[in-house]
Amino acid sequence: MDRKTEILQHYWKYESFRPLQGEIIDSVLKGKDTLALLPTGGGKSICFQIPALAKEGICIVVSPLIALMKDQVGNLKKRGIKADAIYSGMHIRDIDRILDNAAYGDTKLLYLSPERLMTDLLRERVMKMNVNLLAVDEAHCISQWGYDFRPPYLEIAEFRKLIPDVPVLAVTATATPEVVEDIQEKLEFGKKNVFRKSFNRSNLSYSVLEEANKPLKMLDILNRVNGSGVIYARNRRKTKEITQFLLKKGIGASFYHAGLSADVRSKRQEDWLNGKIRIMVATNAFGMGIDKPNVRLVIHLDLPDNLEAYFQEAGRGGRDGEKAFAVLLYNEKDKLLLERQFEQAYPEWDEVRRVWQALGSYFQLAVGSGLGLSYDFDLNQFAKNYQLEIIKAFNCLKLLEQNGWLTLSEAIHLPPSIKFIMEKEALYDYQIRNKKSDRLIRKILQTHQGGYSSIIPLRKFSELAYGLKITPVQLHTLLNHLHQEKVLEYVPAKDKPQLTFLKERVGKDDLVLDKDAYGFRKNRQKERIRKTIAYAETPTCRSQQLLSYFGETGSDKCGICDVCTGRNSSKFSADEFERLQNKIINLLKRENLTPKEVLDSFAPKYEKRLLIVLDYLYKEEIVGRNKEGRLVLEKK
Repeated sequence: MDRKTEILQHYWKYESFRPLQGEIIDSVLKGKDTLALLPTGGGKSICFQIPALAKEGICIVVSPLIALMKDQVGNLKKRGIKADAIYSGMHIRDIDRILDNAAYGDTKLLYLSPERLMTDLLRERVMKMNVNLLAVDEAHCISQWGYDFRPPYLEIAEFRKLIPDVPVLAVTATATPEVVEDIQEKLEFGKKNVFRKSFNRSNLSYSVLEEANKPLKMLDILNRVNGSGVIYARNRRKTKEITQFLLKKGIGASFYHAGLSADVRSKRQEDWLNGKIRIMVATNAFGMGIDKPNVRLVIHLDLPDNLEAYFQEAGRGGRDGEKAFAVLLYNEKDKLLLERQFEQAYPEWDEVRRVWQALGSYFQLAVGSGLGLSYDFDLNQFAKNYQLEIIKAFNCLKLLEQNGWLTLSEAIHLPPSIKFIMEKEALYDYQIRNKKSDRLIRKILQTHQGGYSSIIPLRKFSELAYGLKITPVQLHTLLNHLHQEKVLEYVPAKDKPQLTFLKERVGKDDLVLDKDAYGFRKNRQKERIRKTIAYAETPTCRSQQLLSYFGETGSDKCGICDVCTGRNSSKFSADEFERLQNKIINLLKRENLTPKEVLDSFAPKYEKRLLIVLDYLYKEEIVGRNKEGRLVLEKK
């Protein structure tokens, strides 16, 4: 038995690898730069975790999602593997301790948010680490061709110069052919090296149903399909409304979004994973890193603005290989809403500068300061303070993020922590003089080890308060008092998004924004929206459309989607669509024709359907136009 299989069986208790995992790991162990494309649930993390354990030293993992980092670190620790994570909002003492353990201890995997790569503190410490692998999770974030571009990812190539002989493994679940090329170029691969598992999911039935009354149709589907499910809604308010609707109909449901506290999110997630809740109604904040194999149904109540996100979310159904359904409920209003949101997503430059100036005032930053600083950030309060429309303010922040001025993370949960700083003799005297604090100090020393040598996270804060017969608020007040008395250092819990400044604050007139990149990304997003609408409106096999989008052409019809089975009667059949398409292609093989000449070649009753087919052929670049305006075949 080889080393990688021994590690798999010892730590993960799996007998063998999933398809392509073994080959990817072998490539990494040979020191090759490697890009792995594995669909959602394909086991991407094992592809860098096992090489990290198989070699001496530490693996650095770059990941953009705090929740995903914390989830992976928690799972590794449960398996007895030493792992840690550093991200925005952490106390400098925690960061220092983790970096020390990475450099001088036996940490095997260190997870970093991408903006951390820019810091002098990390760059100095990494020179003392024995790094065996650089893993880049969600690697599509490095590409402006992709749907989730994050400028700090561009620092990875520069970071590689600090560890020149260390291979990189980039992993992602969604990447178009342009993004695949761009990832390898931006990460400066020594040689192109891609492992691509087919995105085909033969057990997952995709459907697009055109419905005026979506809640009624959703209820009908839930009554027909048994088992666990996820319903994705566009905003937080809608998740709550849909949950209340389902509960009234007798369906066990709960809702999930980033605005809920960490404890509530964790409890609801656990209840859903354990089957106590049948249906989770959620925004796109739900699902990343969650491995529940027996999800039978994923419903989208709104048209997403890109197929990458849709494919990833729909792909959470049927990971156990059994039949599952991914249903998109769609109507004309969705298209109009997407188009309106698209216009809002690209604000005017003056608005962006106004928001930038407001941020400086909000955090009381002087010009020339702020570099590397992280702050708790309440977008609602910020917008209210400066009379900003919240959607516009958010989109201005995203534009500032895309231009590398700041990064805005999802909400994080850091438990409260303490460390005793008063000498033991002095502490004893203090306890005698302060009976009210004495009970708390004794309780902490009894229940938490190492309070003098290291920072203690108070993960069971409420239980500690209950044991002292006081409320959590009273416990917080007592700890604050001990902090002021210099008995201990107390850092309260955090549960807010983090805004990190990646550059020094400049005046609004000195704010440099890349207008060419802005135009490029705007055009790319417009194209993604067009492709998503085409997916919903084109009566061809849904699976074929998705696979084609990700570069898998020539696949067979799935036979189980709404088009293949003829379930969606609101559109003309797939057979008729294909027949008209083939006739148009055959006509154009013989000669170039104007659109009118193509229409005149068929009976008048086919005109509306022919226009749909022609639009599809044109958008898919199967058919183009020459200088005379005649239609010509681009793909023969």
